[in-house]
Amino acid sequence: MTDAASVLLIEDDSEIGALISRYLGANQISVTSVETGAAMDEALRHNTFDLVLLDLNLPRMDGREVLAQIKDDPALKTIPTVILTTSVAETDISSSYALQANCYFSKPVQLDEFESMVRSINDFWLTRARLPRQRSI
Repeated sequence: MTDAASVLLIEDDSEIGALISRYLGANQISVTSVETGAAMDEALRHNTFDLVLLDLNLPRMDGREVLAQIKDDPALKTIPTVILTTSVAETDISSSYALQANCYFSKPVQLDEFESMVRSINDFWLTRARLPRQRSI
């Protein structure tokens, strides 16, 4: 991408959020972190993002509900939404893709594997892929 990329991270674990922000920030990627679905709605209404990284296990409104809300909104549905969660359950994988997730990653336990996964997300989604411009809401 020619402009600096911007990512919305929806993750309730502040340590994981800090790791992702550090890895992506090292590549001059702006990361906005929120911990709830309600905060996600506010962030998406007032900012433009190139990518959403979404945990499924969130307080109050879970990630499936957040994903459905993003993909049901004509102004937001073209933002690539990548699931980044601890779940390896086939039902979570299937339901995420049924709700139009663009990709599904299970968080590795090992720190070096986690960093490698975040780098691969950056390399594919924010470096190689051509993404549509988000429309103003």
